[in-house]
Amino acid sequence: MVKFVVGIFVSVCALAIAAPVAHAEGQAHGRKPVHKKAVKRHAAPVRQKPVAQRVSYTPSTPPAPPVMTAGDLAGLGATRDPLALKSNAAFVIDQNNAHVLFEKNAEVALPIASLTKLMTAMVVLDAKQDMNEVLEVTADDIDRERNSSSRLRVGAKLSRTNMLHIALMSSENRAASALGRSYPGGLPAFVAAMNAKAKSLGMTQTHYADSTGLSSQNVASAHDLARLVMAAYHQPLIRDYSTDAHYTVQPGGHPLQYVNSNRLVMNSHWDIGLQKTGYITEAGRCLVMQAKIDGRPVVMVFLDSKGKDSRLADAGRVRKWIETNRPQLVTQIAPRQG
Repeated sequence: MVKFVVGIFVSVCALAIAAPVAHAEGQAHGRKPVHKKAVKRHAAPVRQKPVAQRVSYTPSTPPAPPVMTAGDLAGLGATRDPLALKSNAAFVIDQNNAHVLFEKNAEVALPIASLTKLMTAMVVLDAKQDMNEVLEVTADDIDRERNSSSRLRVGAKLSRTNMLHIALMSSENRAASALGRSYPGGLPAFVAAMNAKAKSLGMTQTHYADSTGLSSQNVASAHDLARLVMAAYHQPLIRDYSTDAHYTVQPGGHPLQYVNSNRLVMNSHWDIGLQKTGYITEAGRCLVMQAKIDGRPVVMVFLDSKGKDSRLADAGRVRKWIETNRPQLVTQIAPRQG
C-alpha cells in the first residue's frame, strides 16, 4: 500500500517538472504556442473576359485647295510691291492732276464683280429716266448663275432712285438687275450702253456683260477703273448714294434697312467722297474709292485682294504711305513677274 502511494506521488512530481521544461524549450527554439483560430476564407477573384470595342476610323479630310482667282491664274500673285499689298492689282492717282502715285499690275484686265454697278449708275443717270418711276422685281432678276441671296423678293416695288441707292450703297443685285431690265430696249440695250460709255471714257480694257457684276465676263483693268471713278465723281447722286452709311426702303410690307458694304464710310478718320466694293470668286475682293488724304483728293483701285478685310487694309497702307512720304509726281511701279 505504501509503495503504491509513493509511486503515484513520484509520477505527479515528474509531470509537474516536465511541463515548465517543455515550455522553456519551446521559447528557447523561438516557437510560440499555437492558438487555433477560425480561418476566414476569401473567394478567389473572378476573371472577366476583355470586351472588344469597335473603334470607327474616319480618315482625315484633306484641306480644300485655295480658290484660284483670275489674277492667280494669270500669275499676278508672284508680283511683289513696296507696300506689301494683298491685292494682285492696284492703282492710285492724284485726282487733281491724274498723276500716278502707285501702281501694280494696273494694265491687266480682271473680273470686277460689283464694281460694275458704278457703270450701271452712270448709264441710268445718262438716260435721264424718271427717277420716281416705280420698278418691280420679277423672276428675271433672280440670280440663277450663282444663286446669291437678296432681300428684295419677287414682287417688291421701289422707285428707280431707291433701286439705285441700295445698288450702290449695299450692292443689292436684284435692284441693279431691275435697273438694267427697265432700260429702253431691255437689258441687251443697257449692256450695249455700258460698253459704249466705257469706250467714250477711254476704258480700252473694259467689257460688260450684265448690270450686276455677277458675271465673271465683266472685266476691266485698275487703270480703266480709275477713269470710271473720276467720271462718276461728277455725279452727285453717285457720290451721295455710294457713301451713305444706312438707308431704309419699303418695298411693301416691312421696311428694310440696308447698311453700306464698306465700313470705312463710317470711320471718322476717313473722308470718302465715293466708293464701291465687289466680290465674286473669280474676282476676289475689290474696292474703288475717292478719298481725301493729307488734304488732297486721291483715287484708289484695288483688285483681287486676298482676305475678307484685306482690301480695306490695303487702302489703309496706301493712306499711311501717302501721309508719311507725301509723294509728288512720283510713280511707284511694281515689276510684273511670272
